[in-house]
Amino acid sequence: MEDYKQIIKALLSKTEDEVVEFKTAENQYDRDKIGRYFSALSNEANLRDRDFAWMVLGVSNEKQLIGTTFLSSEQAIQALKHEIAINATGNLTFREIVPVECEGKRILLFKIPASPHNIVTYWKRIAYGRDGESLVPLSQDKIDDIRYQNPVSDWTARIVPNASLDDLDELAVAKARIMFKKVHDRIPAAEIDGWSLETFLTNSGVMKEGGLTRAALILLGKEFSANKLEPGVARVSWTRIDADGLTIDYDHFTIPFILKVDEILQKINNLTMRELPGGTLFPDTMKQYDDYTIREALHNCLAHQDYRLNQRINFVETPDYLYYSNAGTFIPGTIEEALEYIGQRRYYRNECLCQAMVNFNMIDTISRGIKTMYAKQRERHFPMPDFLIDNNKQEVNVKIYGKVIDKRYAQLLSSGTQLSLKECIWLDAIQKHKPITDSAIKILKARKLIEGRAPNYIISLAVAKKTNQLGEYTRLKGLEKEKYFSMILEFVKNGSPEGVMLNQILDYMTEALPQTKDLKSQKRFLGYLINILKSQKKVVNEGKKWKIPT
Repeated sequence: MEDYKQIIKALLSKTEDEVVEFKTAENQYDRDKIGRYFSALSNEANLRDRDFAWMVLGVSNEKQLIGTTFLSSEQAIQALKHEIAINATGNLTFREIVPVECEGKRILLFKIPASPHNIVTYWKRIAYGRDGESLVPLSQDKIDDIRYQNPVSDWTARIVPNASLDDLDELAVAKARIMFKKVHDRIPAAEIDGWSLETFLTNSGVMKEGGLTRAALILLGKEFSANKLEPGVARVSWTRIDADGLTIDYDHFTIPFILKVDEILQKINNLTMRELPGGTLFPDTMKQYDDYTIREALHNCLAHQDYRLNQRINFVETPDYLYYSNAGTFIPGTIEEALEYIGQRRYYRNECLCQAMVNFNMIDTISRGIKTMYAKQRERHFPMPDFLIDNNKQEVNVKIYGKVIDKRYAQLLSSGTQLSLKECIWLDAIQKHKPITDSAIKILKARKLIEGRAPNYIISLAVAKKTNQLGEYTRLKGLEKEKYFSMILEFVKNGSPEGVMLNQILDYMTEALPQTKDLKSQKRFLGYLINILKSQKKVVNEGKKWKIPT
């Protein structure tokens, strides 16, 4: 366990620089500013090849120990870490926030991880840095320095010293040749067929200097040759769970993945959907999951897995969605950057493996795979994929939905309204009750696609009319106040002579109240209505019960 007192003493002996920040913060400190410092110090630590940066609260600029009462409970500390994670790139957050007693003063020590290799740490979509003692937006040259850092050693390009051609699966090699000819159709097929095995593997990029690379074994190796990749793990675990979260089936798969991907995908119960509940949104039958999307997601896991972390890829099938999880940081940084990026990526973690998968027609390298996944879900009027990028835990997770979550969203997509992919993604976030940026809210409101107040946005009246959802709109928006007043008074009048409890009124009114995402919002709104009636002397409160005054 680290000696935090010694760390503070060591930091106090240094001059404040781009990776150390002292703040007085005796009682409170602006949380948004903490987020900006988190971004700046994380980026500066990366640029200076440091593992961590430090922020110290309760210390003056003159390095006098002042003490602070800020974040006085463990619950408050965890809440701040969560707030940082949801607003910073890839769920990055403080590694630790530690209260330390120094000379009778309570000092808060924040341990900030350096931004991951090639990834800039943003706070609310802005990257920050340091200019002397000033907190400033990170300059473009520093952003480029981080994004285009020299790549780490490619684990998949390393030659396996004890591997030979006997470790390769003949059927896998045969399929690889067929796929290679499809990709490289400018080369005569007869010429490719005439290549020796060594020539074919060399031209595919998986044999170097006469030796088989780890990429060769991952894609083409015999199952029992997987042990030659150790301590690296090349395994996919498939699990099927029911609606209660109970495991009802599972299986494990290993190399050669050029063949095993088909076996894994055949495990899925990809049901044929003929008519959705509540109407025929889709006149033609279709599968629950799009073949391209589910294959692309699995190929991405294989291509971008950080095999050095010695973890398996998880693939979970639920009644409503498919869940994929692979180890490693997300190289583009955020899903927004992946969707907005134009052209080919300059850097891949597993360059050798990725190039081989391109040669074997498993992936492409022009950054269109994720965009196509989103586009396919939009075409089907299904929820967009959910990416959860956690650079702290070094894992990337994605959900592919196989059912409609919010019928209003699906009807909007099928209504003919011209929507950009960005707008679809924002609306998708709203149907899942997830936050979106203020600028996105402004755009959607300007187009009259949504209305309401944060966080309970709903589809607008104009869209409701266009998609025949007035009943649903009214249910979400709520009734006019006078109708609420009439319902409350009628219920109280017909209740017990001793009066009725607020929860009893809430139970009666639930279906009529605005359909927000939480019961607390409904309860607050009901309390607001009853207080108006109380001020009008139409109801009185006696012993926590409401009744009509006599």
